[in-house]
Amino acid sequence: MAKIITLAHQKGGVGKSTLAFNLAVCFQDQLRVSIVDIDLQGSLCEIKEDNPSLNIISIDQFNDIRLLDYDLVIVDTPPYLSNRLPELFHISDYVLIPTKAGFFDVMAIRSTIHLVNEAIIKNTKLKSGIVLNMIKHRSSITEEVKDLLSSFGTPLLNTMIYDRVSFSRSPITGGVLNGDDEKAKEEISSLAEEIVNML
Repeated sequence: MAKIITLAHQKGGVGKSTLAFNLAVCFQDQLRVSIVDIDLQGSLCEIKEDNPSLNIISIDQFNDIRLLDYDLVIVDTPPYLSNRLPELFHISDYVLIPTKAGFFDVMAIRSTIHLVNEAIIKNTKLKSGIVLNMIKHRSSITEEVKDLLSSFGTPLLNTMIYDRVSFSRSPITGGVLNGDDEKAKEEISSLAEEIVNML
């Protein structure tokens, strides 16, 4: 049965799709990986032809995700899926919550954390973590945001993903691991390792 990693945050623009894509690329050398795009915009499905080595599919029925014949399934969610997130969390093994280091992004994360905590009551094996994403270089706000996020009770991952052109371009370059930005490679590899250690 596949391990299911779901990326969720009820605020848009925090980089869920880009992280989902790059994590899949990171894992695909060792595992049979699929990305499930349940965003109606279908951002990841649109890049399917440009990335033939990745299995990117769209699914409406969440229970079908469990039936997929892969080692790992990474689920990309839209920000407006609030009423169906609990259903998705109940079948997930890990929920990754990306957030920018802005106070509005951090405030918006609380409702997602609440849904995760409610899901853990039924799915006691569910793990979760917050990753700071799209971090601006030399930003003084990051430490304040980290302190605030640490107070929410959900693990704050050590890895931070910085706002790099290589991440923005990654869907058309085959992922940061296929580029020459060594820092971006280190960041996505470190994030993948942290998630595996928590699973």
